[in-house]
Order: sequence, then structure tokens, then C-alpha cells
Amino acid sequence: MQPDASDHPAPGITGIHHISVTVTDLAASLAWYQRLLGADHLPMKFPHYGCEDTGYGELLVDPRSGVVIGLHTNTGNDGQRFDEARTGLDHVALNVASRADLEAWTARLDDLGIEHSGIRVGEQPFPFATVVFRDPDNIQLELFAAG
Repeated sequence: MQPDASDHPAPGITGIHHISVTVTDLAASLAWYQRLLGADHLPMKFPHYGCEDTGYGELLVDPRSGVVIGLHTNTGNDGQRFDEARTGLDHVALNVASRADLEAWTARLDDLGIEHSGIRVGEQPFPFATVVFRDPDNIQLELFAAG
């Protein structure tokens, strides 16, 4: 029998600490994410838990938000590009403070030659605006502004 959820209420979550993705070309992805975000590269390799013998990751830290992005390489990676139609990750959405920030991001993406959706707006389930683009492995990234 499952315990009643009211017996053990869920503790709070304070935000996102890190995002980790497996990539086909670690050096290229490190350079791409660093250039995109202006992130700091932590010069260390760390084991990919559960795959310590076959892979490792490296970290980038966004200096403004503190969000950490782990990029992983693994010998079991067959080189296929990401496809959100398969089980697993669908996309990563990064919050931005305002519509003006989305406009600044679209200008940056244009400067970097990164294809994107342009700013899209929606009203359901609440007002929002978003810009969608993809990394070198086809992982869908989204910049999201509520309101």
C-alpha cells in the first residue's frame, strides 16, 4: 500500500542547480555553450555516475545565475543526434527575467549565427514568451519569460 502523500508533504525545491547532457563532441559542445552563455569552464573532469568506466563530464558555470551545465562524453554514445521523441529529455528551459531579455537573447543568437524560433508568445496556462533553439547535438533549448 502506498503511503498517503499528506503524511509526508513534499519538501521545497529552491531552483535548478545544474543541467547535464551527454554530447557527441565534448570539445565542440564546451566551446558552443561557453560562447553562447559566456560561461566559466571549470577545468576538471568528473566521473559520470553509473558510467564511471566509460565516460566523464566537464562543467560550465553561468557567472550571473550560478546555474551549472554538465557536458558528458561516453564511449557508449553511438553518435546519434538527440531526438526528443524518444524516452528521456524533451528540452531544457532556462528562465529569463523579462521580454526585453528575450529580445536581447534573440540579438545574441543572431550574432552567433544560431538559428532560433524568434519570440513566441502564449497565454495558456499563463502569459509567457519564449525563444527556442538547438545545440550542436540537436538538444532543444528554450529561453522562457513568464508574464
